[in-house]
Order: sequence, then C-alpha cells, then structure tokens
Amino acid sequence: MTPAARIGAAIEALELIEETGRPADAVLGGFFRARRHIGAGDRKAVAERVFGVLRRRARLDWHLARRGAEPTARTRMLARLLLVDRLQEPSTVFGRGTYAPAPLDAAELDLFMTLAGEPLEPPDMPVTISAECPAWAERGLRESLGVAFAEELRALAEPAPVDLRVNALKATRREARRLLFQDGVRTAPLEEAPWGLRCEGRPALGRIRAFREGLVEVQDAGAQRIAHAVAAAPGMQVVDFCAGAGGKALALAADMEGKGRVVAADVHDKRLARLGARMRRAGAHNIERRLLESERDRWIRRQRGKFNRVLVDVPCTGTGSWRRNPDARWTRNSPSLVELTALQDRIVESAARLVKPGGRLVYATCSLLRDENETRVAHFLETAPGFARAADDLRISPARDGSDGFYVAILERETGPCAHDSAP
Repeated sequence: MTPAARIGAAIEALELIEETGRPADAVLGGFFRARRHIGAGDRKAVAERVFGVLRRRARLDWHLARRGAEPTARTRMLARLLLVDRLQEPSTVFGRGTYAPAPLDAAELDLFMTLAGEPLEPPDMPVTISAECPAWAERGLRESLGVAFAEELRALAEPAPVDLRVNALKATRREARRLLFQDGVRTAPLEEAPWGLRCEGRPALGRIRAFREGLVEVQDAGAQRIAHAVAAAPGMQVVDFCAGAGGKALALAADMEGKGRVVAADVHDKRLARLGARMRRAGAHNIERRLLESERDRWIRRQRGKFNRVLVDVPCTGTGSWRRNPDARWTRNSPSLVELTALQDRIVESAARLVKPGGRLVYATCSLLRDENETRVAHFLETAPGFARAADDLRISPARDGSDGFYVAILERETGPCAHDSAP
C-alpha cells in the first residue's frame, strides 16, 4: 500500500470504530480480516495511524472546534497530519491514487490553511484537553490523583511498551533473555517485577521461539506485580476469581512451581476458553478452569473457607489501562461507575467466603479512581468483620512506574470465626 492508501484505510477504520462503539482493537481485527490484501507491514502502519488519532482525540477535537469544523474520522486525521506530522501539501495524501482519501473540499482546504503550522498544544489549551481527560472521569481523577493529575493522564496518553513475564516453570529470566536475543528481540529486566522483561520496540512475538514454546507470556509489568503480591507458594489452594483469559492465573501457577491448585474462575466462557491453549503452552498443569453463573455461584458456597489465597481483580472503569485502550476514554459502553461499584462490592463480598482462616484476600483494579479502590476496600472492611489489612496498599503509577495504573489491597482473614462463615 502507498502511504496515502494507508491513511485512507485508517480513516475507514476510524469511521467503523465511531459507528460501532466497539473497542478499537476488536474493530481493527475484523477490519483486517475482511481485507486480506493488506499485508503485515501495512496493518501495522494503519493501526499506528488509527491509535495515533485516538490518543490525541481531545486535542484534535479542540483545534477543530475552534475553527468550527465537525469532528469526524476524516477531519481528525487531517488535523493529526497537520499538527503532528506537519503535512505541507494535501495533494500528497488526499486524492493521491485509487485507495487514497478523496481530495479536500473547500471547507477542508480552509481548515488546512488555518491549522497549518499550529502547535498541537498551544499555551491556552486547558489541561484537561492536553491530558486527554474525558469529562465523565475528570472529577474522580482529580480527587484521586491530586497534583499528579496532569502527569498521570499524560503518561496514560502514551503508547504502552511490550512487557513479558518469564515463565518460571520453563526458564530463568537470564535463559529467556538469551533465547529472545538470539531471535532478534532485545529486552531489559524490570526491577519491580522479578520475572519481567521489557522489549525494545514492538516485536512480532508470534514467530518467536521463546513465546511459541511458553517461556514467556505478554503481560504488563503492573499486572505481574499484582500476581506477585498474592504471595502464592507451592502447595497452596489459590483462586483467581475474575480470571478473564488467565494471565494472572498463569503467573500464580509459576510462583507455585506447579504444585498445589489454582482455580481460574470467571463468568465469561469465551475468555476462560482462551486460557486452555495458554496453559498447555506454559506447562501449567495445576490450573483448573471454573465457569461461574454469577458472582454468587453455588460453587462458592461449596468451596467456602478452602483457599489460602483469593485474588479478586474486579471489573472496573479501566482508567489505568488507557495506554492500551485509548478509545475507552470516549466510548462508555460499559456499566456506569455506580453500577460498577455495586458489582465490585458484591464480587468481593462473595469471593471473601472462599478464604480460609489465616488466608489472604487480594483486591485489585486497573483503575485510578478512589471510588473503585480505597472506598471499596473501606466499605468491605466495615461490613466484613474478621478481615483486616495485612500490608500497605499498592498503587502502581503509569507516570512513576512506566506500567498501567493499578491498585492492590492485601487483606487477611483472622483465624477466629467471622460473619462470612454464616453468610448465605
């Protein structure tokens, strides 16, 4: 594809994302599957164009609004080409070949002339715009982040690096680095994550031997730290209560040296199904999958008080993961914050029943909002006699730690009876 054709494809993909309201990565996956003629290099270039617009949407829209232009996929791309790429001549892109975007009309030419040479972030741009903060989250993020508001939000507007977790069941970190290096993948050890590696660039891992043979898994450094905070040891009984596709369950199994039992539980069968191939590749034979009907499934009652560790990485707004999902700022298809916090309360209350006396309940979110973090833990401790904090809360910062934003609270169940023993 020509550079102009790539931009045309990116505009088309952006239109689909806007029309469907679905996550950008899912839309792009379907977009490329329907266009088999687009090669790997072109797919990468188109995706970079798409996400380049999504990461700057607030700033691009601010410039468009000042000039009376409607924000569309096409005008946003034009603004991005002018304000970021410093496009000098529109005819080198628009109308340049069969698959290129159509030539600029009169209004778009006027927009081109007024935007040309302008800085992306002029001095009078409000901080909420330059930090790409959506209106629905501003109040909560300001309350939660305080003076770090702008710094954290700007960090979340940057692309996430590729982090790997070395599978301790199959290799040491040194061995994995060596094998990756032999395949042309350069990595650096992550200080805060004992099994973590950060890649240089964005390698195509599907073709790399260390990945295909299960020596490494793709996992953000912050997510690795959550699994490490569980302190799962060989021989323990452990539940990953909201396991999804099982990334943390795999990390827990490795920490346990394959000894003991890890239950990966979730209400989404398609997510759990993806764990099967990952388990086999990793050699994690002590993981069992458990599909739940709801957060109050009957299985929970039958397994009451049997587990040493229960990890509850609850569904949340995902404000800490905006580096990977920049469109999530603007597409609110998920439940409201009020609905989510109520669900979080139900999930942690139910999951707590699984913890044996002396065991630990680890509550986690990929959110930066206090309402989903400290407030939820405080509510649980007020309503669940017999649990107390076992360690200081862990707050993982995009700006400080270079990873997604996470919150972790480590709670311990006292050895005496508690209210959850008799809960229905």
